[in-house]
Amino acid sequence: MNTKRCILHSDLNNFYASVEMLKSPALRGVPIAVTGSMKDRHGVVLAKNMLAKRAGVQTGEVFWQAKRKCPDLVAVPADFPAYVRVSQAVRKIYARYTDRIEPFGIDECWLDVTGSRLLFGEGPAIAESIRETVLKECGVTVSVGVSWNKIFAKLASDMKKPNAVSVISPENYKETAWKLPASDLLYVGKATARKLSLLGIATIGDIARYDEGKLIQELGKWGKVLYEYANGSDSSPVKEMGETREVKSVGNSLTCYRDLEEEDEIYMLFLLLADSVAARLLESGMGRARTVKIVVTDRDLGRFGKQGQLEGPSRNAKEIADCAMKLFRALETKGKPIRALGISVCEFSGAEQLDMFGRTEREDRLERADGAVAKIREKYGNGAIKRATVLKDERLSEMDIKGAHIIHPEGHHD
Repeated sequence: MNTKRCILHSDLNNFYASVEMLKSPALRGVPIAVTGSMKDRHGVVLAKNMLAKRAGVQTGEVFWQAKRKCPDLVAVPADFPAYVRVSQAVRKIYARYTDRIEPFGIDECWLDVTGSRLLFGEGPAIAESIRETVLKECGVTVSVGVSWNKIFAKLASDMKKPNAVSVISPENYKETAWKLPASDLLYVGKATARKLSLLGIATIGDIARYDEGKLIQELGKWGKVLYEYANGSDSSPVKEMGETREVKSVGNSLTCYRDLEEEDEIYMLFLLLADSVAARLLESGMGRARTVKIVVTDRDLGRFGKQGQLEGPSRNAKEIADCAMKLFRALETKGKPIRALGISVCEFSGAEQLDMFGRTEREDRLERADGAVAKIREKYGNGAIKRATVLKDERLSEMDIKGAHIIHPEGHHD
């Protein structure tokens, strides 16, 4: 692999659960589920260890459901400060090998070690050194993928877990990567996998061998991206730690304390989420959004997504929520009760020209009002001022809506 880039993808195994077992060694021999608030929904499963995973416990289900599958399951409340501390300690180890470290969530990173090979050896040797050092110094395991591009490095890190090193090279990628399901390719979600299946595409190799023009015709520009990924043509760089990244979208999501069945309840949650997203847009000074995307999770953990255009560029919470509700009504959720909702906005505009209908002036008024509300909440707390609509359900109005996530082009969250 000397003639090509050398990219690693590191993935901390069962990270939240691993940290909890590190904190309490007695948990190592029992199935555990790291949960959210037990007050809200009796605890949503955020992560699980291998024993719980083998028993069928799934991320996203509530604890009582998981307990039915695994009677010995132990609930452990999430300790996010501890996860951040361990994550930072692991990244300091990565920094001994390279300054090209690009996080992909709290527990995953890409590392470009192309220029490090004269000091530390080839990619697999560096990966083994990292794996051993992380276990020795931090007490958690990591799976590391080695390849010449980010997509295949990520794919390799998923091939063997836990505590392993896997290599996808220019010599073996057809025998390794191409035989894997198409859904294993990064960014191929359920909806895209269904579209590919309708085209007779089942594996990554099927994507690579498919006619590129026809794939673009069926999937648009995304078809070209997937074709290049499957053929190992990804040339995207691993960004240096702290390097400024273009913001792609801003979004937020929440699992409700109970299943929502009525449209007015769903709209209430959309309003709460849209408030946090609009506040982040105003705080960051970003442009107005043109597109709204929603993700809906029903009681059976089925996930549905849809996106659509706002009537005009906006940073107003109510307009974002109204668009989200319109998109929701167009989804085929088959009337199932809703467990979780998510909103994100993207395609930001710069300064808008005045239009003949005075829309920009109206947007300015709405933004000033949203900004005033945000300042009151910042000074006195989120509960200091609430929309009358959400007061119909006091428990819902008091749920903790965290700050919105800024999402960068490769799907990274801050």
